[in-house]
Amino acid sequence: MASLRSFRLFSVATKYGVATQQSSHSLRSTFPLAANLAIRDGSIGISQKRFASVQQPPGPNLPGPPDDPNEDDDDSRRSRGGDESSWRSTAHKMAESALTTAASVAILGMVGYGYTRYYKYMVLEKMEGAFRPGDPVLDLAAAQKQGSATGFAYLDAEDRDRDHWVLREEQGLIDDIVHGRLKGQYHLLVGEKGTGKSSMLIDAMAKIDGEGVAMFEAHADPEIFRIRLGKALDFEFHEDNIGSLFSIRGPRDANALLDIERAFNKMEKIALRRRENVGRPLILIVNSMHLLRGNEQGQDLLELLQQRAEQWAASNLVTVVFNSDDYWVYERLKRYATRMHVIPIMDLTKPQAMQALSNYRVRYRNDNPSDSILEQVYDKVGGRISYLSRVAKSRDMIETCDEICRLEKTWFLNQCWILGDEMDDDVMDQQKYASAAMVLAKALVDREKEMEAVYHEDHGHILPQIPLHEARYIMTRADFIQEYDAINIFTIDSKARVRADSVPMMNAFREICAEEGFEEHLEATLDRIGNIESLARTRELTVKDLWHGGKFTLKTMDNKGNQTGTVSVAVASEEEGGKGDQWATNM
Repeated sequence: MASLRSFRLFSVATKYGVATQQSSHSLRSTFPLAANLAIRDGSIGISQKRFASVQQPPGPNLPGPPDDPNEDDDDSRRSRGGDESSWRSTAHKMAESALTTAASVAILGMVGYGYTRYYKYMVLEKMEGAFRPGDPVLDLAAAQKQGSATGFAYLDAEDRDRDHWVLREEQGLIDDIVHGRLKGQYHLLVGEKGTGKSSMLIDAMAKIDGEGVAMFEAHADPEIFRIRLGKALDFEFHEDNIGSLFSIRGPRDANALLDIERAFNKMEKIALRRRENVGRPLILIVNSMHLLRGNEQGQDLLELLQQRAEQWAASNLVTVVFNSDDYWVYERLKRYATRMHVIPIMDLTKPQAMQALSNYRVRYRNDNPSDSILEQVYDKVGGRISYLSRVAKSRDMIETCDEICRLEKTWFLNQCWILGDEMDDDVMDQQKYASAAMVLAKALVDREKEMEAVYHEDHGHILPQIPLHEARYIMTRADFIQEYDAINIFTIDSKARVRADSVPMMNAFREICAEEGFEEHLEATLDRIGNIESLARTRELTVKDLWHGGKFTLKTMDNKGNQTGTVSVAVASEEEGGKGDQWATNM
């Protein structure tokens, strides 16, 4: 029974095409004879014939199905269809990647473009805000003349004008310039240090609360000049632009002059808006222009400023105001100036100085000095506002005046005192500088003695002055006068006239030149300088064979060779008027 059941299982497995090599081997191992008979009798073949429609996989003892001639065609068609579907999938993925990349780049470009537009808008908006009412310069100045420089509470109710303890005649002109009423020019304020140039500009700004005005201090370093200009205009020179995060060469990769040019380009756009809306130009004040150096960088910067000033003055866009203590700035600007207006700022006259000093003492010191005291103060320090301010705030005005005079004399002597005929040749260059100043100071004192009047009852001091070309002739040097102007010993006005920097400095000139033996000391110094220069140009020749009584004997002969005489050369003794063992000649 068991063998019969196994045979039936084998037949069923064969019928349904699921007989495997393992079932065949198991049947043969169990019924070897039955299996052989079944195979011989073709029972399996009958079974395959009956169920020919059922596909049977080939076995180890069964032949495979016959080859189908259409099978290769089906395989090729399936291969071509698979290749086509693979290319479609690849192309779809490539198109998807390209569209994703294009969309990303487009979004990034739109964001970058939008940021750039926003950044440029904010740059102009910030710069325009720098010219709105309220200026940091006014807060930093904090003028103590009548309270805060920016407070309108300190203005008079009648004329809305600030109450000054001293009012300059030029203040009205400065007000017209700063308020934008005077157009078509750019201006240069020239005057000695302490005459009140910056104070007048700040006062004019305070009256309009700095509206439409920007002011900053110049500097010798162009980079610092650039930073101060950017602070005044509220311009960052693209240093806050996030484009630098992408390692792209930004607009800041440039020198200071290019940055200043970019700032002026932006400022020009603001000026165009203001001219259309307000009808007045912007005001740009550059203070302390004398601090610019005379080297190539300083000249380039000054040329850039003047070009812009000329262009803006012609178009009524911006009025530029230069403020300088030294004359050389005027000389540089004079070369290319066509619309420049020079405003000289001088000391106060005697009535103005006395009135200003009296007003200050009455208001802030409850002191009403007499006219004689006021005249003594003016005789000592003149009408220089910086000196008058120090005197007015002091307890003893006469003592303060004497102290100012002593300080000015000490400053002059420390810079330009001469050493006489005992000076060493190593200091000759410095002594040339000092002796030239002393010669010019003596020339001014001598010129004062030749003047018909040195004091006017209405105007006060009349300081002696010499034309610039004549002063250079007197000193025999043309380059020293600019340095003297820079250290506030001499000054040169806008008409190229040289005089003492102040009344206390002229008093120091008088005292020094009046000292006993000064002229001899000056002449000895000049002689010593001449001797040192002469020694530098002198060569000494010494013949050692003539030392200690040595001599040369020269024979003279005729054209036939016969001796006609002898000539002896020897050093003359001191009794004979010679120099002993030394003999020299100048070449």
